[in-house]
Amino acid sequence: MEANTRSTGRLPAAFLTPGSSSFMDFLGAHAPDLLPGNRPLPPVQGAIEAPHGTTIVAATFPGGVVLAGDRRATMGNVIAQRDIEKVFPADEYSAVGIAGTAGLAVEMVKLFQLELEHFEKVEGAQLSLEGKANRLSTMIRSNLGMAMQGLAVVPLFAGYDLDREKGRIFSYDVTGGRSEEQGFAATGSGSVFARSALKKLYQEDFTESQAATAVVQALYDAADDDSATGGPDMARRIYPIVTVITDEGFRKLADGEVADIARAIHERRLQQPDGPRAALL
Repeated sequence: MEANTRSTGRLPAAFLTPGSSSFMDFLGAHAPDLLPGNRPLPPVQGAIEAPHGTTIVAATFPGGVVLAGDRRATMGNVIAQRDIEKVFPADEYSAVGIAGTAGLAVEMVKLFQLELEHFEKVEGAQLSLEGKANRLSTMIRSNLGMAMQGLAVVPLFAGYDLDREKGRIFSYDVTGGRSEEQGFAATGSGSVFARSALKKLYQEDFTESQAATAVVQALYDAADDDSATGGPDMARRIYPIVTVITDEGFRKLADGEVADIARAIHERRLQQPDGPRAALL
């Protein structure tokens, strides 16, 4: 069949009539070696030095959800990249923020985007937000072998649920275990500090602008205590990636919008370095 395919320039019939709405299942049936989890790794000893993405944060507001990430990638104690992008649209109404091994994480996001696009083309309808979260869980689980060798990918998934008419956030562990977060969430090396900041700042009645400001404040706090998280870099004009998902779809805030938020926070912190205070009672 392979020789015939080369001579005629035609794809095998199986490629033209996929029997599954899952692109991963289709790829697994016809080219399983291309799936990230099926690639053999050489034996290793000790930690693998590879660029890692760090902190991702998310917060819901009555009209949707905000998902944001810092721009730093680290390799051991070295800054590998200062302007990496860690937040990507998954489809029109959802997005993924990546933490963990940068190369594998970006590859997983691209495969996830294909998975959702393939489903929509085959079925003629979008997956529910719950279904998208489940598909991502399966992909993370397939990477468990690499995760056990130090190449973990732990994303944060957020989107607007058209059925429930609200923004939702899902977090994961390295085994693909999925949890829905209420209000806000964080993942990555600075997540403890970012989540603690959001725990004090978060309000259920946030406007979109307030939610965006809150996640940038949380990233600022994470960068203050976690060396792997990069804060707003005023000198190089490198600011966090901030995205908003509402009933109108996915939107990435322009650099100028995020720069205005970052500058306002920076100016305020010149007088109050530890950030805004929460009420005692």
